[in-house]
Amino acid sequence: MQRLRSRRLSRAAPWLLAAAFCLPGGATADAPAMPVILPLERQAEVVDAWTAARAREVLPSLMQRAGLDMWLIIGREYNEDPVLETMLPARWLSARRRTMLMIHDPGDGAPLETLAVARYGVGEVFRQAWDPAVEPDQWRRLAALIEARDPQRIGINVSEHFALADGLSHTEHELLAAALPERYRQRLVSAEAAAIGWLETRTAAEMTVYRQICRMAHAIIAEGLSEAAVQPGLTTTGDLEWWFRERVRALGLEVWFHPSVSLQRQPDAAAGTALADEGEAVILPGDLLHVDFGITYLRLNTDTQQHAYVLRPGETEAPEPLRRALALGNRLQDILTAEFASGRTGNDILAAVRARAVDEGIEPSIYTHPIGYHGHGAGPTIGLWDQQDGVPGKGDYRLFPDTAHSIELAAIVDVDGWGTIRIKLEEDAFFDGESVRYIDGRQTDLHLIPRP
Repeated sequence: MQRLRSRRLSRAAPWLLAAAFCLPGGATADAPAMPVILPLERQAEVVDAWTAARAREVLPSLMQRAGLDMWLIIGREYNEDPVLETMLPARWLSARRRTMLMIHDPGDGAPLETLAVARYGVGEVFRQAWDPAVEPDQWRRLAALIEARDPQRIGINVSEHFALADGLSHTEHELLAAALPERYRQRLVSAEAAAIGWLETRTAAEMTVYRQICRMAHAIIAEGLSEAAVQPGLTTTGDLEWWFRERVRALGLEVWFHPSVSLQRQPDAAAGTALADEGEAVILPGDLLHVDFGITYLRLNTDTQQHAYVLRPGETEAPEPLRRALALGNRLQDILTAEFASGRTGNDILAAVRARAVDEGIEPSIYTHPIGYHGHGAGPTIGLWDQQDGVPGKGDYRLFPDTAHSIELAAIVDVDGWGTIRIKLEEDAFFDGESVRYIDGRQTDLHLIPRP
């Protein structure tokens, strides 16, 4: 492929001109259909069933991968460890008093022992293992259980680089150390590998439903980036942000961050500059809109960024330079996902992607992250917008199979008549260990306001 000598689209390679366009998930020009949203009681049943299945299917291999004989997860009400939150039954909205979970691997292929050193059993997974009437001191009971099992490596959630694996509070850490005999204090190690593995690993049952969750997000975005929510000349970017919040609430869903709506506009002849990301603005014909939006459903999160073009009078499609700019963003996505391979670090992937993109004449900005139980999830970070040379710590983590990632990036493009614009895309994808697939497709055509 001939190397591009600049970012200007007038010199773009021929493959940019032949991109096939379709809406997310193969939908029609109208918004994709909204999947069914279960009643809350049914949602709770699904979450609890998934948690029990994950304890059986995911935990044993993670304990072995992390080299742990025992894993302690401890938190108090309203100050829950991030891992603990994902193990609570759906009807528990927080820990109860002090909740201690113990996961013990007896070895020799025996099933894991999952105990709750608490006043209550924790769902169906963690059996109650403390009776205050027999032993009033909860910490003493925990120490007795540990001594009876004599584990050699006891994992606790402390981590320098991963906040999601650093959930053991300072006070709980001190109380734990004080409760243990010296020989067991010496056996405390970081459970970072187990914590990240638990949070990042997706099961087949979860992935079956994850496509519908991403479809929900795509359907809401398609509706919001249409005349159903935007009246050019009146609607502001701030109005549209709150429209997304209200729409999500009306559907009985949740957002995990406040939606962001911005626009890029051709330079004003007098001002000589384009309007871009400068706070709230009235949406006008000819604007290139951008939305960053994520929902939470069944404890799983989405994170999506897409673009729309506001048609001028007489237009029936977006200008060709903008369509080609989006195709350039899609090409950058392809370069990134092609570099996914089990065992590679986020920093390795970042360096390879940037080298390939620059070689093809694309100016990239890569800031891809895992997604799942958390929007900015556990696993390898592949660049940050302000750290394009690598991310110490989180970027050094290796890529594992059966993980989901938000393919988030920007192609920085010079467009005739516009100047420099940023095509900022983000779509959720699944890595099975061999290849990457978008969970519910990706945007390859600009949304149009109004729909032709």
